[in-house]
Amino acid sequence: MNPGAPAPDDGARWRVLGLVCLALVLSMTTWFSATAVTPELIAAWGLSPADASWLTNMVQLGFVAGALGSSLVNLPDIVAPRKLMAAAAALAALANLSLLVAPSVAALFVARLVTGAALAGVYPPALKLISTWFVRGRGTALGAVIGALTLGSASPHLVRGVVEHIDWRVVVAVASVATLIGAAIFAAFAREGPAPFSRATFDPRQITAVLRNRPLALANIGYFGHMWELYAMWGWFLVFVTAAPPSLGVPSAAAASLITFAVIGVGALGALLGGVLADRIGRTATAAGMMAVSGTCALLIGVVFDGPVWLFAIVALIWGVSVVGDSAQFSAMATEVSDPRYVGTALAVQLGVGFALTILSIRLIPVFVDWVGWRWSFILLTPGPVIGVAAMLALRRRPEARKIAQGLR
Repeated sequence: MNPGAPAPDDGARWRVLGLVCLALVLSMTTWFSATAVTPELIAAWGLSPADASWLTNMVQLGFVAGALGSSLVNLPDIVAPRKLMAAAAALAALANLSLLVAPSVAALFVARLVTGAALAGVYPPALKLISTWFVRGRGTALGAVIGALTLGSASPHLVRGVVEHIDWRVVVAVASVATLIGAAIFAAFAREGPAPFSRATFDPRQITAVLRNRPLALANIGYFGHMWELYAMWGWFLVFVTAAPPSLGVPSAAAASLITFAVIGVGALGALLGGVLADRIGRTATAAGMMAVSGTCALLIGVVFDGPVWLFAIVALIWGVSVVGDSAQFSAMATEVSDPRYVGTALAVQLGVGFALTILSIRLIPVFVDWVGWRWSFILLTPGPVIGVAAMLALRRRPEARKIAQGLR
């Protein structure tokens, strides 16, 4: 990043942040569009429980392939973010829309795979682009970006919960149209700020420089622990609530969808809260604190599995806030401790490997359920936050941590 760049106009940078966040909310609806209608897809295609888990996992796998593939050719550092995000969002919309005409289960999975790969061209570049507008206050700004991603991911559950008997095809179509609108907003308004990162040229050897960066490695380990928990919780919470005994007091499938939307959607506030805290007390401290709370909630949610519903809701909502409240800070740390020429690549590597871990945790949950039942299923996620807290405390002690959050660490 150019240290001599002029300070951004406050009105312009907040306007760009707002428009990019709006486009992200719209675009990320495709992520969980199939997950929100899983029961209908199971009935329509005769899917097994293992097959159903791949409705989410194929998106994760596609995202991993897209993120790591783009990092190998330094794509996020070569192509202007505006062009990359617009094209990728349009591709995600078309891939999601193809669910309506998929001729087989295999085609269904391929559509989800392509959707994930396309979204890898939306989310990482958005983090990089917003960072060019916010040198100070970056934690809060990236928290807003993660909040937008969270709301977009949760929104299909809202559609399903509000209109219980709507055809699943309408949910998919609405998500696809929303993503196309997001692509248009990216194309028109997602311009870089006055503090851009240096442009890179294609050089596959530069990925080794990213991998050798010790402070970045610790930031990444923290992110990996965070990701072990996050998407497995998001992906399985609807099934978890549905499996709860009648004593919990959830009256219908629509109510379960609304509860799931609330638990995931409240993470938008958590992301903003995490950003504000990070800019005031430091990123490593905020990330460690959030993971300590979320890991505790992963343990406690089983304790309140059979009610009362108000206590279940309190634990679940605190978990929803804390499980994503630290997410933006790992990305912010990556922009601060990386070589400025390869920030896009560093972000793509961090996100790619992190999402690869989500494939494993999402797939292991139903296996673990066979042993312990749904009540204690989320205990499997607790090692992630524990490892993440340890990584953050280790990073905080390193001298390079002075680069983080203007010295707040």
